[in-house]
Amino acid sequence: MALKTLTTCKPSESLRQTNKIRKAVANWLTVTDISAIRKRKPVFEVAPKDATVDERAAIVKRNEEAAKRQVRENLMDMLDNILEKHPDETLELLALCCFLEPEEADNYAVGEYLTAFSELI
Repeated sequence: MALKTLTTCKPSESLRQTNKIRKAVANWLTVTDISAIRKRKPVFEVAPKDATVDERAAIVKRNEEAAKRQVRENLMDMLDNILEKHPDETLELLALCCFLEPEEADNYAVGEYLTAFSELI
């Protein structure tokens, strides 16, 4: 039997559950520091005024690579925070998205949560 989600519940259930999820998300964002991690930017190299076209192109390429590295680093830090440092808060969100109380979360297989989450998105 599939877990109930916001997409499969009665409209009358949706509002209350959405508010529970909203509160849990506010806490989750605070404890995981996701917002601050997402704001991390690399230090970009600035082209000198007398740089040649080739030098400017090389600087642009290095800046693009720095941006990609920062995105990967931010993503890895976010995953470390949500999966390793704060798994209880993350599991609470998954449970609430499936109309489960957080203390019931371990009673279901991860696959059931993944299926429910896929249906939500």
